[in-house]
Amino acid sequence: IRMETKNIVSNPKNIIISGGGTGGHLFPALAIRDEIVNRYPNTIIHYIGSQFGIEKDVLPIKNISHSLLPIRGLQRRISLESFGKNLLLPLRIFSSNVKVKKLFNDIKPNLVIGTGGYAAALPLREGIKRGIPTLIQEQNSYPGITTRWFADKATKVCIAFEDARKYLKKKCTLTGNPVRKEINRGNRIDGIQKFGFDPSKKTLFVFGGSQGSLALNKLMNKMISSLSVSSIQVIWQTGKNFYKNYKNHENQALKVLPFIEDMASAYAASDLVMSRSGAISCSELTLCGKPSILIPFPDAAADHQTKNAKTLVNHDAALMFDEKNLHHEKVAMTIQSLLTDESRLNQMSKASFELGKPNATDTIVDEAMGLIK
Repeated sequence: IRMETKNIVSNPKNIIISGGGTGGHLFPALAIRDEIVNRYPNTIIHYIGSQFGIEKDVLPIKNISHSLLPIRGLQRRISLESFGKNLLLPLRIFSSNVKVKKLFNDIKPNLVIGTGGYAAALPLREGIKRGIPTLIQEQNSYPGITTRWFADKATKVCIAFEDARKYLKKKCTLTGNPVRKEINRGNRIDGIQKFGFDPSKKTLFVFGGSQGSLALNKLMNKMISSLSVSSIQVIWQTGKNFYKNYKNHENQALKVLPFIEDMASAYAASDLVMSRSGAISCSELTLCGKPSILIPFPDAAADHQTKNAKTLVNHDAALMFDEKNLHHEKVAMTIQSLLTDESRLNQMSKASFELGKPNATDTIVDEAMGLIK
């Protein structure tokens, strides 16, 4: 009996983690992966994503074992280009499904974890079909379509917001969102030096999610002169597709970047953050205890970004502006006012910290590994 127990504990486990398309689905998956590897070094983890998602750029840099499927989401815009892409969707699904089946045959996973997005659908479906334990991690208050499709058949569903329960026919575990552990381990002095800034000045960090935000970029473009006059330093992540339109604004006090890999340093260097209010962004803000100005994406499903933002606003950790009524002068004045009010910034920072769920990743990994022990 002792020998058998020892073999069960020591045998490496094979895990497939799937999800992506956007950073909101990719980075929770990476946080879960990192924690599993940290606890169980012998575990073999293979990531399945999409050729068209942000993971195609991030995973090779991180040297993570992965496969990318030729699948993309349904194009909802009305255009000839979208129509053409949608015509190819059945072929992409068929080709991706063949690849997923082969991966499962080769890897023989003991567990499948899905973090949402179109890339997660087929691996979750295959895991459920084969009777393999499956865990879904849902980031938003309104669950994504992949979660809604498979939640009732999955072994376990972990949610980040209490509101998500009412949309799912499944008993869920409230855990919070998994956030990369290094995200709040940045050092302010090192961060300031990395961006070449003056440590005596206040720093604003602006980003619109991993892919950038056209609305936030346009807003920043109009506010640059006002912020420069106020001696405010700015880290501005535009998103890869928008970078070329704004890179000419870069100067000593304004760093314009398409994407920031080292988010820990950006958060550490900043005194105030202006961003969208996606679930992962809000989780990172609260884990780092950052005061913020939130501008929800108005077309998010069930307006979940506004719900996310209101959670922070109601706890005095953030201010919120409606994109449809944005006025650059008012936003610029708000930024200047906050960055000159040290007491207000400290109060907002404390309130933000109190909302953070630092143990979310640990709890999710406990739930996941408990399914195969």
